[in-house]
Amino acid sequence: MIVARSVCFALEKLGSTPQEWEDAAACHDGDPAVGVAPRYAVADGATEAYDAIRWVDHLVTSFVAGAGPALTSDGLRAWFEYVQQLWVAESPTRFATVIEEHKFRSEGSFATFLGCRLTGLDGPRARWEAAALGDTVLFHIRGGRLLTHFPHLDVDGFGLSPDGVSTRPEALGPMLRGLALAHGELRVGDVLFLATDALAHWLLTETGAGGTSRHGSGTHGTGRHATGGQGTDRKRDGLWADLTGIDHDATFAAIVADQRAAGRMRNDDVTLLRVQLVAAEPDALVVCL
Repeated sequence: MIVARSVCFALEKLGSTPQEWEDAAACHDGDPAVGVAPRYAVADGATEAYDAIRWVDHLVTSFVAGAGPALTSDGLRAWFEYVQQLWVAESPTRFATVIEEHKFRSEGSFATFLGCRLTGLDGPRARWEAAALGDTVLFHIRGGRLLTHFPHLDVDGFGLSPDGVSTRPEALGPMLRGLALAHGELRVGDVLFLATDALAHWLLTETGAGGTSRHGSGTHGTGRHATGGQGTDRKRDGLWADLTGIDHDATFAAIVADQRAAGRMRNDDVTLLRVQLVAAEPDALVVCL
């Protein structure tokens, strides 16, 4: 049996306070005893949107609550409608200004979103399933190497107007058309990373999985390693090992600060949710003397 173990690291953009962090993440490692599957979600709120911090928190907490939505077009349509209705039901009864009220009613809020669940961890067909709108990305690592990433963006696929989940009911159609779904096989020892756009773009650039690499030529949009020599492979694999080994917020913050200072990572809120798949320990050990 496989067990999921998750941890989340985050850092606000340089010049902001932790309270101004406009990403959000939520995780539930599941409960095999009652058949609850592990679920994970990461969202990145649009800075210009109305109360983006509340909207991203609303999305991720709703996704991991209980059984969560089915990761199908119909299941996610129903969930989108539900979170939109809940957003309105929990809206302020009074607004600070007329402009604020106008923004709430005419524009609403907006966020990129990536949701993932793990199934079959107690059998031979363990897998991850994911749904995405926008440029928050899942990376699947096995044996220290990148197997795939989802959505299959290249380094030029990160823009100022990504797809995302809107609070406006009239946006439901475009949301469903932009929705991406994927799945992959899981094994003991695998690691999943869910990363918001600035961090995901840096990872794709550094590893070459997004069509280019600082360490050598890469494959375009495949999510797999290109052959760039053993030294290149060691550098790429070392990056995943470094991220897998992070055990403190300060370590994550130092990595981000170094990459920002070097001009390799855009100054934006960053979030990394890491899920490690490990073998379940036996409930009891019986010793015969």
